[in-house]
Amino acid sequence: MTADLEDTQIAILVAGLIGACWAALFVHHGATVRVWDPQRTALDKLAERMTRPLAQLKELEPESASQGKVVYHDMVEGAVEGAVLIQENGPENLDLKHALYTRVEPMMAPDAILASSTSALTWSELASGFSDPDRLITAHPFNPPHLVPLVETFGHDADRLDRAEAIYRAAGRVPVRMNKDATGHIANRLSSALWREAVHMVAEGIADVAAIDAALVNGPGLRWSVIGAHMAYHLGGGEGGMAGYLSHLGPSQERRWASLGVPSLTQDVCTALVDGVAAESAGRDIATLEQQRDTALIALLKARL
Repeated sequence: MTADLEDTQIAILVAGLIGACWAALFVHHGATVRVWDPQRTALDKLAERMTRPLAQLKELEPESASQGKVVYHDMVEGAVEGAVLIQENGPENLDLKHALYTRVEPMMAPDAILASSTSALTWSELASGFSDPDRLITAHPFNPPHLVPLVETFGHDADRLDRAEAIYRAAGRVPVRMNKDATGHIANRLSSALWREAVHMVAEGIADVAAIDAALVNGPGLRWSVIGAHMAYHLGGGEGGMAGYLSHLGPSQERRWASLGVPSLTQDVCTALVDGVAAESAGRDIATLEQQRDTALIALLKARL
């Protein structure tokens, strides 16, 4: 089997949780991954951080091609030079990102793409740090990025978007291109809207944290793993599809929308949330919960293959 990204040079800027997962994903698919982080300790820990993601990827694709390689760089300029895709994973701090872009842009190849993994900042905010904003795209992954296939993209240069998305597809990702710049992209907006109502239900005493999570996992969450929200309501309309649903049940949907809450994260609400997830966790620490999440994700992904 030929490596999907063999001979492809990809730079990873900042090797924290997200950066390490990106690095593992691209290495698994045969790329040469050039990693830089302002903290040397992050580079020293990268191999260890990649161990579990690489093992999980191998479990998903046991017949995968031989891996690519990782090259460590003490200077960001060295990591960037010659890379066709530069995946930036810096903190969600606009000034820090702009300062990094000022160093990186002069060293980029003419057709190179800088893709920001930002989850909170928009392309418009980030692009002001470039002399040529067309070089920038946003490419937001969903955590953990080596397992969850979604990558949400946006930019003003269609050719760069096409080429970046081709790389993501070669790495087994599912890029979804936005038509308009928006805070939170697509999936985080949907997630935030759902969590807002989940918090409202806790605040109003409608149900506790564990019950709300169980209702989501065993109800709509299960359905959403195979079809999206719009398609779910299309099927909910029976033979009439979406048009039938809107005609017959649209008014009831509007009543539900009108009853949704806008909670405030008061001290009492925060305490209820912290205590609720502690009870739901039942003594399991973060590492255990992550492992259980990843095991379940791998099982779902295998079922979808």
